[in-house]
Parts: sequence; structure tokens; C-alpha cells
Amino acid sequence: MKNSMKLISNLSSYLIVALFSLVLVSCGNTPAESKENNSSDEDKIAEYKGKTELATFAGGCFWCVEAPFEGIDGVIAVTSGYAGGKEKNPTYGEVSSGKTSHRESVQIAFDPEVISYSELVYIFWQTFDPTDVGGSFYDRGSQYESAIFYHDSEQKRVAEESKKALDKSGKFDKPVATPIIKYTNFYPAEDYHQDYYKKNPKDYYAYRNGSGRDAFIKAHWPELSEEKYPAPSKAELKKQLTDLQYQVTMEEATEMAFQNEYNGNKEAGIYVDIVTGAPLFSSKDKYESGSGWPSFTKPIDARLIDKPVDKSAGMLRVEVRSKLGDSHLGHVFYDGPNPTNLRYCMNSAAMKFIPKDEMEAAGYGEYIWLVE
Repeated sequence: MKNSMKLISNLSSYLIVALFSLVLVSCGNTPAESKENNSSDEDKIAEYKGKTELATFAGGCFWCVEAPFEGIDGVIAVTSGYAGGKEKNPTYGEVSSGKTSHRESVQIAFDPEVISYSELVYIFWQTFDPTDVGGSFYDRGSQYESAIFYHDSEQKRVAEESKKALDKSGKFDKPVATPIIKYTNFYPAEDYHQDYYKKNPKDYYAYRNGSGRDAFIKAHWPELSEEKYPAPSKAELKKQLTDLQYQVTMEEATEMAFQNEYNGNKEAGIYVDIVTGAPLFSSKDKYESGSGWPSFTKPIDARLIDKPVDKSAGMLRVEVRSKLGDSHLGHVFYDGPNPTNLRYCMNSAAMKFIPKDEMEAAGYGEYIWLVE
């Protein structure tokens, strides 16, 4: 991507050299320019046997929006490309130069029975600056402006409600500027742009850091790492947890329906992983399912959980596990209410509840807006 020449002219010669070096590794600035089919993602989608839906987002550099969605259970494929413009089959050179009406975008194929559109939108907000008008960080121009391209009326409703909640959260000094636009088209980018973070990790992370994207995300969103939420050893957990908590989390046991701590809990607050303390669910997303276990329509952040297929007990189910704690939490079923149609059926013994008025003192103040 090209930096603003006006800004460069005011820099010292040392910074000019540094920024010039950064431009060489910035989003999309690669020597190849031939158009290739992104067959690997197409094959993943074609071969997938479950239900498939699409989500399309623009948040500036498509490398930086693609990577956060990779490796999330329920996400089938993530493709970098160009969306929303009138021109057919655009190339990177045409889009990046501002000669088209397209935006750099990513398209996500996902299984709605495993992960919801609502969960994807929440992750999307955390990948860029949604208050930036006219571009994204130092990539300026309409081709780098953000957008949510909704594919149907339900996606539109979910996106609008999510945007409204984010605006009210007070996270940003300026209003959320990302428009919500009806989806029209998407063209996959050249093959060298796909999975760029894997192919060129040094260049990718240099771009993220140099553009200011990482600093912005760190300043506005909670840290989700093993360092912040470490997992004790099994020996330590044996001492810290009750027998039931250990059996549920470490041995995949299931507690008794209706006879558990949080099934009937209606208090506002947050449910965290009993093993690591990582945030899992908000009381705002809890509902009475009638199953006898605490049930939620979605987790706080899908990147904190794994969803492997569970073939035990003579059934085919989707298990829910703590990613950082590698502990059993429960299962997710496609029989829940709107907006996700999912029922995250959890074991109370796998979680700890933090009441809203104690969240700040307990270190979860950044999540209060999600329970209000």
C-alpha cells in the first residue's frame, strides 16, 4: 500500500527510509500480478458436507481481516478478495489504485450449525478501526474503507444491532462509521494474497505493526492469551477444583440436569472458565432452554473455544471446549432461538459466575458493556 507523500515529506531522512522499507512489505505490495483462481478455498467449500452460509466483510487490508478468522471451528474457508463494486473481475492493481468501486474484502464460508453470523461480526469489529472514514490506518481511499455486506435480512438485522451496541459501549471516541450494505458481488483476489500471513509471516507482521493496526486493537480490545489466562496442571487442578468440577472439565463428565449451580441463575454478569478464568458467556445471551443446564445463544468470543465432533455416548454431537484450558465445557446444538439458532448447553461445574457489580474488581471491566 502507498503511504501519504504529504506525511513523508515532513519526516526526517531516517524515518523516510524506514517507512519506505515498510511500504515494500505492506498489504498487497507483492511483485506478482497474475490473476489465479483460489481453488483451495473453493475445494474446501465444495467438499464440505454440512450446511454452508457466507459472510462478507471489508476492514482495510484484507490480509489483516482474513487471518483472525482462520482456524476457528465452524469456519470452512476465508478468502481475500474484492467486493461491492461495479467492475467485473477486477485485479489487485486496479482495486489498490482506486480505479474501481470495489473494497478490499474477505468472504467467510461458515457452518451456521457450529458458529453463528453474530459471532463472526463480533470478531470482525476487533480486526480494524471501525471509526475510520476514508480508508484504514495509512491505507487511504474508498478501496480501503470498511463495510459489512449483508447477504439477507437476518444478517442485516444482526449487523445493525451489533453496530448499535458497539456504538453505545463507549469503546471509541468517535462514532462507528462502518456502513452496512447489501451484498452484490465478490471476486477472489490473486492467489498470492490468500493466506498471506502464512506465506510471508515476517512481512505480514511488519505491516500490521507498522500500520498501527495492532496498536489500535491492543488499546481498544481485551487481551485473549495463554499468558493472561494460563492453564494450571492437572495436579494443580486436582487441588483447586471440586471432584465434580474436575470430572466435568478434565474427564468430560456431565453434571445432573436441573441440579446444578447456574441453570436457574438470572443475575447479570459474566461466566468464565473455571480452569483459566477466560471469559466465556454473558448473562445477556443466557436463556431458559428447558434442558436443565445453563444455555446461551453465543459465547463472548468464538476464538476462546474449540468445537470438536463428539462421537461418544452413541451420538454425533459438537463438543464445546475451552481453547486455553483444554477443558470440557458442554455441547452446542442447532435448536436455539434467534439471533443465532444455537444452544450452547454448558455444565455449571465448568464455569464460574462473576456478578456485574464485581466484574471491574475481578478484572473483567472491559466486558461490562456486553452484559448491560
